[in-house]
Amino acid sequence: MSIAVKLGNLELRTPLIGASGLFGYGDGYRDLIGFDLFGAVVTKTITLKERQGNHGPRLVDVGFGLINSIGLENIGIDRFLDEVLPSLDLNTCLFVSIGGFGVDEYAEIAKRLDCVTGIDALEVNISCPNVSDGGIAFGSNARLTAEVISSVRENTKLPIIAKLPPLTVGIEVIVKAAQDAGAQALTLANTYPAMAIDIDSERPSLGAISGGLSGRAIKPLTLLLVWKAYTVAKIPIIASGGVEDSRDCIEYLLAGASACEIGSIMLRDLDAPLRIVHGIKNFIRTHGYRDIGELLGKAHRKEERSETKEI
Repeated sequence: MSIAVKLGNLELRTPLIGASGLFGYGDGYRDLIGFDLFGAVVTKTITLKERQGNHGPRLVDVGFGLINSIGLENIGIDRFLDEVLPSLDLNTCLFVSIGGFGVDEYAEIAKRLDCVTGIDALEVNISCPNVSDGGIAFGSNARLTAEVISSVRENTKLPIIAKLPPLTVGIEVIVKAAQDAGAQALTLANTYPAMAIDIDSERPSLGAISGGLSGRAIKPLTLLLVWKAYTVAKIPIIASGGVEDSRDCIEYLLAGASACEIGSIMLRDLDAPLRIVHGIKNFIRTHGYRDIGELLGKAHRKEERSETKEI
């Protein structure tokens, strides 16, 4: 049974996407799992210059999720192009995540990656802090969102996916800004600011004090963001946050997502991709759907009928 989905002009064989940060530069898990279960894999975020990242500890398990504080550690655009990309052969679509600390950095990276063989799309991580504006995340401000996406659009012909920060208020405004500036899809959302304290040392558990919460705990929060975004979005949405089984992915599809990224679950269950894909196929089969697209946003249509009936 085909569960292929479309993201603009891109067709993915499944709605499952490997999230940025968990799959290295696209090659992580390559020898452990079959990427034929994935519609695409996203690299860890690439910046203009090489970055060492934050001091450790960088990861803490809080039981209901993980808090990471990697600090955008990466080898930079030069080494990525010279050392990594030529040897990648994933048998699936490759999305390159890019980040920067100024609009000009995003533009330069996009220009360097434009028309490079083997790249299918850019996922623009606008949760990065804008140093010239006092550290505010680009994606938390509609004007800055538009500036970054516009600059990337002007420097590449590749499809642009805007990865938004987890704003619980005003997400609709940011969605409109990103799509109006030229994004062809959205990823909702990045990790949620969080921290943990080690009561034995009586100190923060992470070297950088705070980090980003991922895992099952954030799924209901991100589900609401996807629901809100779908009401105003005219472009496809990729849900990212707490997907551990097929039910999670199906919920996101019903809320309006076209595809789902998975990440944290891969640290403890390498069979998760297989279980998720099989579960989605079984749901479609047992519920009598002809195509996975019939699930997209269906919860909204049921809500509309319910409201009409009450009136």
